[in-house]
Amino acid sequence: MNAPLSLFELNNLVREVVSTSLSMEYWVEAELSEIREVRGHCYMELVQKDLFSNTPVAKASAKCWKSRWMYIRPKFEQVTGQYLRSGMKVMLKVYADFHEAYGFSWIVTDINAEYTLGDMARKRMQIIAQLKKEGVFDLQKELSLPVFAQRIAVVSSENAAGFGDFMRQLTDNSYGFKFHVELFPAIMQGEGIENSVIAALNAINGRFEDFDAVVIIRGGGATSDMSGFDTLALAENVANFPLPIITGIGHERDESVLDMISHTRVKTPTAAAAFLLEHLEVVWHILVDAETEMVTIAQHRIETEKQRLLHVAEKIPVLFSLVKTRHENQLDKLLMNIISLINERFSSEKHNVMMLEEKLKSLVDVRLQNEKHHLLMLEQRAKALDPEILLNRGYSITLHNGRVVVDASTLKTGDEVETKVRKGIFKSIIK
Repeated sequence: MNAPLSLFELNNLVREVVSTSLSMEYWVEAELSEIREVRGHCYMELVQKDLFSNTPVAKASAKCWKSRWMYIRPKFEQVTGQYLRSGMKVMLKVYADFHEAYGFSWIVTDINAEYTLGDMARKRMQIIAQLKKEGVFDLQKELSLPVFAQRIAVVSSENAAGFGDFMRQLTDNSYGFKFHVELFPAIMQGEGIENSVIAALNAINGRFEDFDAVVIIRGGGATSDMSGFDTLALAENVANFPLPIITGIGHERDESVLDMISHTRVKTPTAAAAFLLEHLEVVWHILVDAETEMVTIAQHRIETEKQRLLHVAEKIPVLFSLVKTRHENQLDKLLMNIISLINERFSSEKHNVMMLEEKLKSLVDVRLQNEKHHLLMLEQRAKALDPEILLNRGYSITLHNGRVVVDASTLKTGDEVETKVRKGIFKSIIK
């Protein structure tokens, strides 16, 4: 048996084998599962997933030292317009490194930005294809911006300079248009964009009848932080939203999937405000033109009617005289007819009243005789039911707690009852 090696000796042996066997640099394709900067150095966790199950089939750690990272990162961001972030596909140039104390890792010397750019474009095309397959890609374009779009829900970072620019542009307009704006705060940069913006849209959707349109704005952020707006979940949410959505999240050369799917895409928050103002300005000019046209039509109609009335007024005296005479004769005839009809109706109703009076007297007499006989019968029946008569005949009445006992089963042992007879009352105890 050989003498055991110390851990340092073993690791030193491994380092020599690695440096000898893996002396070249290699280009490797992988997905970033984690990336972080510490004191200027970049530390990455790499993963390769199965194409069908999305299960990791390989993992590794990689490092890029500060001196190299300061050159690689700006170049990558300039080409792709994105920060390196987890979930991104990358092609790295690496060499193997084994340290006795820190173990094995791959050292990054370069990154192929074009590879990542191509992967991003591929993912974007997949998202667009999926949206078109679902039939929702153009849904927002089919919505109409309300004529008076003044109730605006804004999705933006609360302290973003872009939101302040948007509000100033809307408030300080030369027409004095008034807007009701409500902010729904959301994260507009970093990995939390998707969930935060969707949460804000859900809050608006719960009160969608309170608003005319939604504005998603992002001001002051870097162009390299646009990836959060290129997700399928966010695009589907916007595409199916019941209100028109205006986006102002990018710059001149940047167009996200969210821009493509929205109702209207503008470049900046101030451009979003300008779009709303221009829309209302067009409506205002239409109203002014309509007002002018209505005044002109009304004035023309008034003048026409004025001339017609003057023409009619000239004929009124002659026509009035003829009409007056004709109607006076008609009124005289009507008056005579009314007087005759009233006299006939009065005589007829007087006779009817006399007949009813005679008939009423006869009916009253008959009713009085019937009621008198009925009262006599009731009197005789009441006398027959007098308890004193029953007692005189030998019957008795039993009372319990002041009430007549009609059912013996209601009495219990020990109950005291009173029995009333013709002469006197006596008490009994139930046994």
